[in-house]
Amino acid sequence: MIVFLDDRLVPAAQAYLPIEDGALRFGDSLFETLLAIDGRIRFLDAHLDRIEFSAAQLAFPWNRLAARAALELCAQTLAAPTARLRLTLTRGVFPGLHLPPASQPGRLLVTAAPYTPPTQAEREAGVLCIIAPNQRVNPLSHLPQMKRGNYADCLYAADSARRQGAREALFCDPAGNLLEGATSNLFAIVDGTLVTPPAGELVLAGTMRRNVLNAANYLGLPWSIAPLPMAELPSAEEVFLSNSLIGLLPVTKIEDIPLRRGRRWEGLLREINTPEEN
Repeated sequence: MIVFLDDRLVPAAQAYLPIEDGALRFGDSLFETLLAIDGRIRFLDAHLDRIEFSAAQLAFPWNRLAARAALELCAQTLAAPTARLRLTLTRGVFPGLHLPPASQPGRLLVTAAPYTPPTQAEREAGVLCIIAPNQRVNPLSHLPQMKRGNYADCLYAADSARRQGAREALFCDPAGNLLEGATSNLFAIVDGTLVTPPAGELVLAGTMRRNVLNAANYLGLPWSIAPLPMAELPSAEEVFLSNSLIGLLPVTKIEDIPLRRGRRWEGLLREINTPEEN
């Protein structure tokens, strides 16, 4: 693993945060997970835009140029064809329930490690999902969902999926509408239209989610942001997950309910994977 902390690369065994850092005491941090292929980070600006928005909303210290440089250095230093990077921001040390001013220097942490994405065979086979045993929560319910270090709801749901041999746990609201996965956004094609639940307080506006909608526009596939009732998914033409690491991953079954297997995901993924003109 490659580790960048504050202003330099450090050996992983020597990377640490003080015990009074807000990230450790309160889960008060922001993060992004990114994919790099051959040292080049995919959709880097979209990830930086999102964490920059969150930092502004929550008054986190933020330096875009420093974050970009650290990410690019880690991606290029790691000797792996495909890498998973994580960018984490903290406010640094503060003594109690009094947030420090945004002018106080925070901490910048980037890690990079080899990553193996799903194979074409895995995409063809599709994956099993379960319904999360817990509810999706947003401690800042007056603000949009963000990627924050307070990740207990997703951690618990993802662990439940693993223990049941499933790839992902899907959150439902009390009305029975599917929201998103513990680590992914959710899509279905219903009557020829691509449908994804609305982002907001409980659904993260994923960077890959936006790429899927952009690809749908390019391919002329109609799309809609609307609720996805669990009861309607068995009649959907196909269902798939998305995030920055897996790309698109078809779902074959939710709990014990088999789903139809369409092929629109292939064209969307192909369009998303078209080299960026940067």
